[in-house]
Amino acid sequence: MSRSDGKVKPKPAHRGRETSPQSGIMKSTSRPPQRAKRKATGGPAPERRAGPSYSGSPSSGTPQGPVEVIHGLRAGLAVFAVRRGDVLRVVHTHAVRGEIVELARWATAQGIACAETTEGQMDRVAGSTQHEGLCVVTRPRRWESMQELADLLARSRGVAIALDRVRNPYNVGAILRSAAFFGLDTALLGAPAPHPGLAPTAVRVAEGGAEQLRLARTTDLADTLGRLRTRGIRVVGADANAAADANALVFGRPAVLVLGNEREGLGDRVRAQCETLVAIRGAGRVESLNVAVAAGVLFSAVMREATRRG
Repeated sequence: MSRSDGKVKPKPAHRGRETSPQSGIMKSTSRPPQRAKRKATGGPAPERRAGPSYSGSPSSGTPQGPVEVIHGLRAGLAVFAVRRGDVLRVVHTHAVRGEIVELARWATAQGIACAETTEGQMDRVAGSTQHEGLCVVTRPRRWESMQELADLLARSRGVAIALDRVRNPYNVGAILRSAAFFGLDTALLGAPAPHPGLAPTAVRVAEGGAEQLRLARTTDLADTLGRLRTRGIRVVGADANAAADANALVFGRPAVLVLGNEREGLGDRVRAQCETLVAIRGAGRVESLNVAVAAGVLFSAVMREATRRG
């Protein structure tokens, strides 16, 4: 369920260097996200990225210091809707003028540079050819601490998604989009140190979902899950070979749903922290679902259970 179509024997999870001795969750950083490495995960081929460029008139007066470059129409509009105070500059093509009227008017009123440019220049500003006509430069996004994550889940009796070394940015983005659609509260990204954060492609593919979730990250997901369990937060892992049926399970709240690496599934240490393992039943013609598809099925099951409970 959390592995790719190829049959690969599980391997132990890589033990990343823990950034925080208390929680494993990384604090806010000023470094921009690095590119996700290309993996054979069955998703679309990574888009061409040359890295953001701010040369030319559309980027005159570029803010100094660390920034996040968000490209994609829905992704950029979501930033404006949710955290417009972080917006530092807006660049767009002529094709989307009619869809960003409110954003452009607000930026002008606030004295924030808002420039129209060509497709070629936009490719350079966004560092991508798949920018959808809009690029928003913002202050770096804020990442929740482990304490804040635990407090939020305990207070709201909410549900979080945790990703154990899920690397394909198309998968990550699709999972965040589904999590926001189904009303999950937070997403916890686990990866070996140095944690790359959230790839720009993932933000675009999430179609605004990255702004609707509270985000946290850790270089030791197993340790972080163990600490969340001490706060009474249930940890449920997805595994294609599990005995329990996801559609019949009473998940309980607050809870964290854990999905593993596209090829290897859950790491051994992460699996050991899961109180319950669940599987999605299929016809058996293929071994498992793509991790992003599996996430959507699990989120739907959680929503159905919440609806039944009223």
